[in-house]
Amino acid sequence: MMRAMIVDDSRAMRSLLRKILQENGFEVVGEAENGRDALEQLKKLGFVDLTLLDWNMPIMNGYELLCEVRKNPEWKDMRVMLVTTETEASQILRALDAGADEYLIKPFVKEALREKLNVMGLLDGADV
Repeated sequence: MMRAMIVDDSRAMRSLLRKILQENGFEVVGEAENGRDALEQLKKLGFVDLTLLDWNMPIMNGYELLCEVRKNPEWKDMRVMLVTTETEASQILRALDAGADEYLIKPFVKEALREKLNVMGLLDGADV
C-alpha cells in the first residue's frame, strides 16, 4: 500500500484529501497544518510515496517545504503535488522548477486528483 502525507492548514481540506486518497488505495500516514510540522513528521515517518502540499500556510508554506524536501536525498523519490488556490503561472512554474511533480488548483473535483495521481504513475489507470 502506498503511503501518503497531507499538508494543509484547512482541516476540512485534509479530511477531503484523506478520503480521496484512501478510496484510491493509499494509507495516509501523516497530516500537518504547516510545513514545519510536516518536516518533523517526515523525519519520523521515513519514506512516504506521496505528499500533497498546500502553498499558503502559516509558519512554513508549501513552497518552502517542497524546497526542504528536495534538499534531502532520502526523499528524492517522494512524489510531491501542490494542491492549492495559487493560480499564477509564475508560481506554478516556480513550484515545478523547485521539484514539484504535479500541481492541482483548488477547488477541484476528485476525478481531477485521480487523473494527476494516474499521470504520476501512482494509480493503475484502469479505473480512471
